[in-house]
Parts: sequence; structure tokens; C-alpha cells
Amino acid sequence: MASPPEGVEPAVIHAWSAPRSLSTSLMYSFSERDDMDVLDEPLYANFLRVTGVDRPYRQELLSKMDPDGNKVVKEVIFGPGEKAYRYCKHIAKQHLPNLTGDLMKKGKHFILIRNPMNILPSFDKVVPPSFLELGVAELVAIYSELCELGSPPPVIDADDLQRDPEAVLSGLCEDLGIPFQPQMLKWKAGPRDFDGIWAPWWYESVHTSTGFSKSRRYPMTFPFAFYDLLEQSLPFYNMLKRQVRRTTGSLLPPPPDPPLPVPENKKILVWVGDELLPRDSARVSVFDSVVQGGDAVWEGLRIYDGKVFKLEEHLDRLFDSTKAMAFSNVPSRDWIKDAIFKTLNANGMFNNAHIRLTLTRGKKVTSGMSPAFNLYGCVLIVLAEWKPPVYDNSHGIKLVTATTRRNSPNSVDSKIHHNNLINNILAKIEGNLAQAEDAIMLDQDGFVSETNATNIFMVKKGIVLTPHADYCLPGITRATVMDLVVKENLVLRERRISLSEFHAADEVWTTGTMGEITPVVMIDGREIGDGKIGPVTRQIQSAYKVLTAGLGVLIPRNVEA
Repeated sequence: MASPPEGVEPAVIHAWSAPRSLSTSLMYSFSERDDMDVLDEPLYANFLRVTGVDRPYRQELLSKMDPDGNKVVKEVIFGPGEKAYRYCKHIAKQHLPNLTGDLMKKGKHFILIRNPMNILPSFDKVVPPSFLELGVAELVAIYSELCELGSPPPVIDADDLQRDPEAVLSGLCEDLGIPFQPQMLKWKAGPRDFDGIWAPWWYESVHTSTGFSKSRRYPMTFPFAFYDLLEQSLPFYNMLKRQVRRTTGSLLPPPPDPPLPVPENKKILVWVGDELLPRDSARVSVFDSVVQGGDAVWEGLRIYDGKVFKLEEHLDRLFDSTKAMAFSNVPSRDWIKDAIFKTLNANGMFNNAHIRLTLTRGKKVTSGMSPAFNLYGCVLIVLAEWKPPVYDNSHGIKLVTATTRRNSPNSVDSKIHHNNLINNILAKIEGNLAQAEDAIMLDQDGFVSETNATNIFMVKKGIVLTPHADYCLPGITRATVMDLVVKENLVLRERRISLSEFHAADEVWTTGTMGEITPVVMIDGREIGDGKIGPVTRQIQSAYKVLTAGLGVLIPRNVEA
């Protein structure tokens, strides 16, 4: 590319990074281009003057570099030059409020990030590390400012740059609107005439390099004196990590996010512990008992017309489960209800929503099975989502019978609504493989218990039957429907039911909070009745709809002033 006429302002490329992020190697890389001159931290003197920060070379630097930041921006950064482009290496903390807005508005910007885990082990060679010295928060501020100006900057990660420099540099050049030049991959060892005064303190390893070195296979031992600083800085790094430019070649782009059943659930607030968090930030500790052993209890709740249906009944069962599991430090009923209401209000969910309410035994002091390690108290999770009934309640579903038998009370009693659902999941896998919506689970004697996710009913000659709750969970929706059957003047019988009786039934439906009343039109390839939704099923569906519209605990809301 031809050089601009002498005295013409070059196109400026601003590279923003934290210290110890391969920023000097990247500067050397760009300096190898035939169309580029470089500036090494031109705003450093302004930073020292304004902040008063000390450095071993402070006096020498202030005597040899112009400390007037705005003058540097105007006359040095955007001053005339002989090359088409000017590369300016900037450290994020040097972006100070006293600088002219032209610094961010003019030129092209990109951000280089590096995991603080890889920065901190070598940071204190010259200065003690601190949150200010790392500058990761300022990098986020720079990114946000450029986005507000309508120019979101490319973000590259030093780890990717070490893994595949050609792919990363090619992609970066494409984003900057300049051609990639292969000579950017190599340079001669030794210092450069454009190195800053600080180079003898910081650039020793770069001066021995001739290109981007491969990252270590195993990390350096982390200096745990900086553990708190790592915790402070990682969230900022992770915010920018999500914006990293993905390249082709050996750096395969990640697969796109899978579509959500309800796209609106991409942005929801989830209650974890004692606070509301964005969906992608809602996590529990790896030491939590639910991670260590599925040691938690849960409930499913539905929201209809500003009310939580059967809230008290679900909380009764939740507390029964915690007692059976010998939980300690269980939060109060009112506190849990308050967390539910806060979550629903924050998300604006007052209808057609579902809550997965989970109470874990809590975080452990060390990994292991014993509840004696759970010394922090329980952890509450309120996961509210926009969720219509999960089955096709208008046309019906197909079921298959699983070979996996339902747990016996001799092993894990299904009366405890616990999170250790491997028994159900194995049956669900069988259903998925058979391309059925769910799978029927038999008890140890071969009688029908329930499906992997719901209770089950059948109709034969006008009589409604459902299995005893010996092996299955005695669901709250199940109990509600049993009451409705009686109120609708139908005959209800609860007894052992064989699989062949379900095959020969006139009608079958399942019940559950998440799916409501779901007709079953086929089991194991056999049509149920005439293969259509039967009259008793429709009668119970209608009665249930009326009930959910009228009953429930009202969700309290703030009264606007």
C-alpha cells in the first residue's frame, strides 16, 4: 500500500490492553509491516503526572515524554507521519478522564485481553499488582464507551494469539480493514528504537523472542497472595471474553447457541442464594451438595392470572422433603415465599410461567458425601421461566414402557421430592430413543407406577383409575385431579393396574404441574381407545382450567406512587 504524502495524518490503530498481556509482542508484530509506524504507550507520562503513581523510571520518563495528554493526542497520536498507518499501544489504565474525546472518536480501536490467571504470576516483577494496575475494569469501560459511540471494537485473547497467531492476526486485520502481512508473524530478537523508557524493566522476555511463543502446557503455580485480586478481576475478563473475535483455521468457532423453546427466556433473572442474577450468571458453587451428590429437594409451580397455583401445598411437600432428608438451617416459609414473589415481580411474570423451586443442602467446606460438611446453610434457587404446558394437550402424546423400574421405597423413596433423578432420567432416555414424549415406569412387581415425569390415569367403561402411590410420587396435580374426578360425579378407583390394562384402556392421561392434563393417544404402539382425546379427558381438562383460573396465592406487587 502506498504511503500517504508527507505531513498527512496516518490512520491510527489503537490497541488497548492490560499489562503482561502480550501487548509488546503484538506491537512488535505490527511494527514489521511496511505500512505502519508504532508508538509505545504515548500517554504514559500523562498517566504518571495525573495519578502521581510511582515507577522506578518516573523522573526520567516525565523529563523525556510530554506529560500533557491532550497535546500528545493532538500532535503525536494524530500528528502527521510518513506511513499509511500508526499503531498506538495503550495500557487501559492510561485512559483518564482528562483526555480529549477525540482519542476515542478517531481512529480504529481493538482490545487485547488475557486471563488474569496468566497475568498475575509474573506481574509483580516491577510493581505490586492491584486492581488499578491491572486495569481490567477500565478495559470494560473502554469497550462500553466505544459501543456507545457506535463502534464496538474487536476483542482478541492473548491465549488465542499464542495458539494460532496467523489466524488471530488475519482476523484482526480484516476487522481493522487492513490487509494481513505474513511478516507480522516474525521479528528479530532485541530491543527496538521505539521502545519506551520502561523497556529494561518490562521487556526482557520480549527482547529474546522472535515471534509469538506457544502458551505453557501447564500453568505456573498461582501466587495465592493475589487470590482476592483474581476474584475481583475475573468477572471483568469474562465479560470481554464473551466478545472475543472467533476465527477460522485451527481456532474453530464455537457452535451457535441452541434455540430456546421460548426465546424470551434468554434474558431472565434467577434467584440464587439471597439475590437475583442474570441467567448466565446464575450458578451455585462446585462445593454445593446438589453438585456433589444431587442432594437437594425441589418443587414445580405454575403461575396463572397473577396467582401461584397450589403454592401452600407445594411448600408443605418441600418442607416434608427437607425433614425426611434431615436438612438443617432451612429458611423459613415466609422467606421462601418472599423470594418467589421477588423473582416473579422482577421478571414481570404473572401468567403462563413456571417456577423450578430448588432448595439444596448448601455448600460444603470440602468435597464429600457427608452432610456434616454442609456448614453454610441451605441454598435456594427460584428459576422462573415463560413456559406454556410442555406437552401437546390438544392432540395427545405417545408413551412407551421403559425397562427401567421405578425406585422402591426400600431404596430411594419417591415420597421425597429429591433432585437425584437418575432413575427417571434413565427411563426418559428410553422414551427419547423410542421417539415418544415420555416413558411409563413399572414398579418392582410389574404394575404401572407412573411415567418418568408425571402421574398417570386411565378410563375404562366410565370408571377413572390411577395407580397407588406406593412407588410413584403422590403428585399435587394428581391429588387435585382426583378431587376433580369426584366433583365431576365420576367413579374413581385407586389400585394396582397392569400394563395390559393401560393398553386396553378407553382413555389415558397424565398429570403434572409442568404439563397439566395431557391426553395419551398411544402406548407401546397400541392406540388408546379410538386414538383421539376422549370425553372424560376433555371434561377433566375443562374442570382443571376453571380451577386454575380461580385458585391460587395472589402475587403481591408494588403499588405505584
